[in-house]
Amino acid sequence: MNGESSGTRVSGSGRPVSSRPQRALIAASFVNRVGNGLFNTAAILYFTLVVHLPAAQVGIGLTVAGLVGLLAGIPAGNLADRHGPRTVWLVSFGVQAVAMAAFVLIDDWLTFTVIATLDRLAATASGAAGGALIARAGGEHPAAFRARLRTYVNLGVVLGTLGAAFAIAVDTRAAYTVLILANAASFVCAGAVALFGVPDYRPLPAPEGHRRWAVLADRPYVSFVALYGVMGLHYQAVSLLLPIWLSAHTDAPRWTVAVVYAVNSGVCVLLQSRIGSRVETPRQGGRALRVAGLLFLVSCPLMALTADVPAWVAPLLAVLAVVVHSLGEVWESSGGFALGFGLAPDHAQGQYQGFFGIGFAAGQALAPAVLTTAVLGLGHAGWLLLGVFFAALGAAGPPLAAWAERTRRPQEAPGKTPAPGPTTDPDPARDPDPTPTA
Repeated sequence: MNGESSGTRVSGSGRPVSSRPQRALIAASFVNRVGNGLFNTAAILYFTLVVHLPAAQVGIGLTVAGLVGLLAGIPAGNLADRHGPRTVWLVSFGVQAVAMAAFVLIDDWLTFTVIATLDRLAATASGAAGGALIARAGGEHPAAFRARLRTYVNLGVVLGTLGAAFAIAVDTRAAYTVLILANAASFVCAGAVALFGVPDYRPLPAPEGHRRWAVLADRPYVSFVALYGVMGLHYQAVSLLLPIWLSAHTDAPRWTVAVVYAVNSGVCVLLQSRIGSRVETPRQGGRALRVAGLLFLVSCPLMALTADVPAWVAPLLAVLAVVVHSLGEVWESSGGFALGFGLAPDHAQGQYQGFFGIGFAAGQALAPAVLTTAVLGLGHAGWLLLGVFFAALGAAGPPLAAWAERTRRPQEAPGKTPAPGPTTDPDPARDPDPTPTA
């Protein structure tokens, strides 16, 4: 199926309306993430309790797989730019389906690590190609479409997690095998939806002088990816730090952890599309990061205060903190989408989205060691410093976005049309935009 379908139509109210390619991408991503939710929830239990691999070996294997997997980002993005993103996306789904099914056959650490590495390489390639597909299908509103897509992705993970709970309750090899094979099948189903519903977008012509590794020379974009990767530590403030803090420093009931997870997912599902539709340009993205940083500045101290209140108050305070933090997450992700898509040249979206994924994944890989050492080690002061750190990162968003936009502003020359892509502007501090900030 070939075509250059416009990604987005606009309703009479001015709001984007989903096109057929967008609906297909949403459906494929939703099915895939239901499978991910099934597997990710029970994976560690399967590897340790069923395969009988020591937990330390599982951790080492997953770390190796994650680090090696990062290497696929830019090369896979280049392939998507040169041969079309749908082809790379479908191939990566096929590889992940095979790798996932192979997990039911493993019985030693080396085989586990090799298969996990293959899975991570394909997952990174899928992220790069998927980002390029979103940019093409999103038309003039790729960031808004990505925000809407994240709503369904979150919902899919939640449903998959609920399904995994039944297998965990049964706790047999057969039950875990069903989960793994269901995840493998989700890649096949997602690929089928993409094959028949997503156009095979033709590669866009690159300007003369374009390089395969051009993203690494784009200093504003590299700076943005670094900032976004570090700011992404906030995800594990809820998934890692808060559960440890609640169990070790408070008398809150153990079900509080499950409640805060549910609240975090619920806020993101309900508000991602609504807020994301308001954050589409790089300049708006920079301001969204600043709003997110201020919300994290409030949420982190609130999480720390759960240790200083009665047991019956701690769950309520934890929920309040997570609501504020989740609002920050929605603003932060929306800002990231606007900058990630808006600053990338159209002909190199695959390469740029591949690099974007590398930066985010690297931040998530470092998060456990950094957060547990720096924050938990300092106690209340650590939480406060974490909030201040996020606020400082967010404050850098608007000047970074202004710098990046200036480097992409065409340099006028008589009789000459400038090639797209970044120009040179070494000063990230000056913000010439007179528009009032939020």
